Amino acid sequence: MKKCCNKEIITCDQVPPAIGPYSVGVKIGHLAFISGQLGFDPETGVLVEGGVEAQTHQALKNLKAILESAGSSLEQVVKTTVFLMDMNDFAKVNAIYAEYFTINPPARSAVQVAALPKGGLVEIEAIANMPHHSQDDCQH
Repeated sequence: MKKCCNKEIITCDQVPPAIGPYSVGVKIGHLAFISGQLGFDPETGVLVEGGVEAQTHQALKNLKAILESAGSSLEQVVKTTVFLMDMNDFAKVNAIYAEYFTINPPARSAVQVAALPKGGLVEIEAIANMPHHSQDDCQH
């Protein structure tokens, strides 16, 4: 059995640090797993004002920054999960989401949850391809 590509922690100084004992992202092999992003302002570390629309924009900007720091992009996202405090916000979130995933959008799940950290209204996590991954990066 081949052992390939050790786990690598993704860091990004353009987003607030994780608010618990977890990493903002992890790369392994040709995939990047990005932890759920809330609408935290990277400069203040608090949720942006403006309701679910503003928080969705910020969560996606944070997701984009993490992906880019890992060497990937929104275009390489293959799956997202959207957690909503209120499913009645689905259409609002969908409209904003469509601005970020304009061509060949990823697979997605959207669920309503009982609560999100820090009173967030939306949280978005992602799995993305690492397009510059090479088998030469692996240990055999």
